[in-house]
Amino acid sequence: MAMRRAAQQAARFAMLGPHVPHIAPAARSLHASAGSKKIVGVFYKGGEYADRNPNFVGCAEHALGIRGWLESQGHQYIVTDDKDGPNCELEKHIADAHVLITTPFHPAYVTADRIARAKNLELLLTAGIGSDHVDLPAAAAAGLTVAEVTGSNTVSVAEDQLMRVLVLMRNFLPGHHQAIRGEWDVAGVAHRAYDLEGKTVGTVGAGRIGRLLLQRLRPFNCRLLYHDRLRIDPELEAETGAQFEAELDAMLPKCDVVVLNMPLTEKTRGMFDKERIARMKKGVIIVNNARGAIMDTRAVADACATGHIAGYGGDVWHPQPAPKDHPWRYMPNNAMTPHISGTTIDGQLRYAAGVKDMLERYFKGQDFPVQNYIVKEGKLAGQYQ
Repeated sequence: MAMRRAAQQAARFAMLGPHVPHIAPAARSLHASAGSKKIVGVFYKGGEYADRNPNFVGCAEHALGIRGWLESQGHQYIVTDDKDGPNCELEKHIADAHVLITTPFHPAYVTADRIARAKNLELLLTAGIGSDHVDLPAAAAAGLTVAEVTGSNTVSVAEDQLMRVLVLMRNFLPGHHQAIRGEWDVAGVAHRAYDLEGKTVGTVGAGRIGRLLLQRLRPFNCRLLYHDRLRIDPELEAETGAQFEAELDAMLPKCDVVVLNMPLTEKTRGMFDKERIARMKKGVIIVNNARGAIMDTRAVADACATGHIAGYGGDVWHPQPAPKDHPWRYMPNNAMTPHISGTTIDGQLRYAAGVKDMLERYFKGQDFPVQNYIVKEGKLAGQYQ
């Protein structure tokens, strides 16, 4: 199983994406140029919570816990949460930054325009998983290296997905709200609360997170289905009892629960539109911790209003942060939160360690673990093609 996964990782860069020519990075080096580096990090602000937990390293105040290490080696480390608009703090530093560290939880959108103005930029690191906030074709064309901490928060997200499936299936939130409001109406919860056992659960995407979710669902005695470009290892299929579905639209009507586990690409953007949602089983539960833009925002809200979607949960929105009038905030039977699933304290410690490891390799002129590369020498990783 391990050998097969290693081979799949190595194959991610074997083919180029259809819209991205292979451009050898002539202007920017794959490894660090000589001298002191300016490193810019963009993270969410911890505010009053910053000092409540010494391991809360994912916030701007603690800055992945690497400030002392970087500055002791003579590097400059600029950290901010201010990332939007022409006068934001990020804009003041992007022009001469060598490394930019961003995070999916508070995404700094690295556009083609920003890349063009960042003349010294060599490396874009994502503290976590998911680099769709970067214009990847523009980064590839500019000869930049883009990498993320693959695997750092897969457990965190898979656990969160399972929690949301249960919260929605058991109609937990209305009962919780009753408790807060001092109410007691068993019928108001019980009329649409179900057991997970015996239900059909399908994951769209069976990468690292999807596989972990299938393993965690097995004890619930569900019928498990999955759709992906590649089949998972036969050993894992046997362990979980998951059945491969080659055609997405053939799988969806079978499912009581659908969980999304694919990256956001031009192919997956808006994949779940009004028509595809209509083909799903009436009363379906959908959990999306992948990316908000995979869904048609209005179509989801409308389907929740009619009851075609019995419950929709997740922590990803489009755009992020979500505006106060975003319809997913107010649609019925939702289990939405800010983008939190992958930034547990355990996840933060893992992706902070992963960022430090890649910076150390970058300074020494060493390659990163192959699975971490999203753009390398003008090529995009397979999941973004």
